[in-house]
Amino acid sequence: MLAIIGGSGLGRLQGLEIRERKSVSTEYGEPSARLSFGRFHDLNVVFLARHGDHHSIPPHRINYRANIRALQSAGVTHIVSVAAVGGIGAHLPPATIAVPDQLIDYTHGRKSTFFEDPGTEVTHIDFTWPYSKGLIDRLGQSAELAGLKVVIGGTYGCTQGPRLETAAEILRMERDGCDMVGMTGMPEAALAREAGIEYACCAVMANWAAGKSPFEITMQEIERNLAKGLNDVALLLEKLVGLFEYP
Repeated sequence: MLAIIGGSGLGRLQGLEIRERKSVSTEYGEPSARLSFGRFHDLNVVFLARHGDHHSIPPHRINYRANIRALQSAGVTHIVSVAAVGGIGAHLPPATIAVPDQLIDYTHGRKSTFFEDPGTEVTHIDFTWPYSKGLIDRLGQSAELAGLKVVIGGTYGCTQGPRLETAAEILRMERDGCDMVGMTGMPEAALAREAGIEYACCAVMANWAAGKSPFEITMQEIERNLAKGLNDVALLLEKLVGLFEYP
């Protein structure tokens, strides 16, 4: 089963019919919101609002372990994470969609593994390529089918948040090789790998990262760019579900 993790606005995707909302409890606590089960263009899907139904949970307070465990318990095999990010590379202007294939984790203090409880065997996952190549390829094919220009590949830098970054921090990230910056990519990707779930990120450039534009970053700008980008994401996901063989 395919799951979509994203902002609460994605719950209103055209073509998404929510049939059941289910509260799920895990050994790691409650997920961000109830799991929404439904049909999206004739495919069974699960939707989870990462920041809660009212977008009230900041990135560093998200219970990533409960979110992934809840989806795993629901039978999810593939996850597409939709995330708002800042564009660092010149090829990623606002409203662009990118599907990264690498990431760098700058977060700290987040519960980041299922393998740390007493009596749990230490497990070292192979995280060389943090995103599912098969799912990335499907997203690339979906972009072609939808006639969308989507940047395939690139490095996602994950910061702690909830504040935006300084210009100096972005310069450092650029030197490190980051193409985009977000706040929710980790430990979500690593936990999905630990759970054996195929995972990919669909990143929408909400704004230029700090220092990449002479203008101040405003919420009005972010909301405007997200509105356009998420319209394209809806088209992309519509084509993606057609590439899945299970009902």
